[in-house]
Amino acid sequence: MFLRAGAVSLLLLLASRVLGLVRESAQAAALGSSGLADAVVLMLTLPDWLAGVLISGALAYVLLPDWARRRPQDIARAQRRLTWALGLLGLGLAALLWFGRDVVLRGLAPALLETGALGLASGHAALAWSLLALVPALWAALWATRLQHERDFTGLYGANLVVNGSVVVGLFVVAFGPVGRALWVLGVALLGASALRLVWLQWRIRRCGRTAAAEPAATSAAPAPVGPSVWVWALLIAGLPLVLPVAARSLAAQSGEGQLAVFNYAWKLVELPLLLAIQLVATIAFPSVTRAVAQSDAKALDAALAQAFALAWALACAAALGLLLAAPAVADLLFGWGRMPTSALVQVGEWGRIGALGLLPQALIAVGLTVLAARARLRAVVLGYGLGVIGLLTWGQGQGGAALMQGLNFLLLGVAGITVLGLVRLRAEGRAAQPHSGALAQAPTAPRLGVGGWLPLRLMALGVPMLAAAWWLASWAHSMSLALQWAMGGFAAVVSLGLGYAISPALRQALRR
Repeated sequence: MFLRAGAVSLLLLLASRVLGLVRESAQAAALGSSGLADAVVLMLTLPDWLAGVLISGALAYVLLPDWARRRPQDIARAQRRLTWALGLLGLGLAALLWFGRDVVLRGLAPALLETGALGLASGHAALAWSLLALVPALWAALWATRLQHERDFTGLYGANLVVNGSVVVGLFVVAFGPVGRALWVLGVALLGASALRLVWLQWRIRRCGRTAAAEPAATSAAPAPVGPSVWVWALLIAGLPLVLPVAARSLAAQSGEGQLAVFNYAWKLVELPLLLAIQLVATIAFPSVTRAVAQSDAKALDAALAQAFALAWALACAAALGLLLAAPAVADLLFGWGRMPTSALVQVGEWGRIGALGLLPQALIAVGLTVLAARARLRAVVLGYGLGVIGLLTWGQGQGGAALMQGLNFLLLGVAGITVLGLVRLRAEGRAAQPHSGALAQAPTAPRLGVGGWLPLRLMALGVPMLAAAWWLASWAHSMSLALQWAMGGFAAVVSLGLGYAISPALRQALRR
């Protein structure tokens, strides 16, 4: 099911993420772990991060269930209204952030304020370029949500190729040119990439619109508009998970110049499988989940979630095993060239190895939130993330990158537990429905607790001891040759996937052609 639906998407996303790694590698080679690298990381990541915190995920959580019940012309009209609203929001926010630019830098990149006038000037320039790209980032988030609704994953992930390709060109110009002009060169590349992404997304939307115009309406009567409370909870559940790693990165930056960049590179080791595998599965599954909920089809919902959980967990476990055993080798391949110092490279490998364990709870969270969002059951998870952010900001003062990675893992584990409890409650309601109705929730009649039909319990029972063994072996793996680390990590990942395929019917169903 998921292999057939996501084959082209996977290829495009893989190409995009590989290009993204080339971008990070070129950045490390050109700037190393210097203060200028801190400024460039801030400039290139801030627009899309702000868009993600403010509206990107919330748009998917709110609009996809709503648009599943609307006619194509109504969807297009709502998209145009939101485009104007987001443009005004972006302009106002950019002005506000520029007015308080020193406060922003102190919160996100404190080392830039401690390196004198040159660091401050670099921080101001980086912030100026990133704020110019804020409105295009907000529009891109909205238009990408439209493509996700249309199931145009080719257009959705193809946009990433446009952005990363433009930035990579700018980074290679910096790598082989004067470093003093890096912010100007990359600022122009960032704005050019933002404009090209909008052109691509708009072309794909128009292409989808011509196809959708001939389709019948989803419902005969117009559904009720989305209430403000739904938007608030969706904004919180989409934004708070993005705050956690950036908050940890900012706390790590307090340790000195270049530490922001080093933590960013370490997080990239974790982010690649997170986005390439786990988030891809959740993205593909979300439209199917929303339609099953809208149509009160419990059987379709069970099938979609069981397969999504199995595939996300299997990929997360394989990636975690590989990074536990081969993170130093991966870090050396991606960042061990150019102006990157050896001491910083060691930190990247070690912090990335620790962060790999966070992939497992994130697999449960990513898929679990698809159904909790479709049923508007996000309050407990929002509370968990909110307490996690507060706890991280309180405890993380003065902590190093390794401790912050460990703290993120524990916080994500807690949120995963809250997510599973929410699924337990939802499944109990679903099983309480009358057998002939097919509805997900009606009058209770002897509910069955548990989410064994959704969660990949066999895969989880297999993965935990394998991860424990890999963590034990990792204490010796870092002293081995890089080639042997690659071999051990790859072998462990392949064995994990093979055993999972053998014991999990849901995983085999998800991978069928």
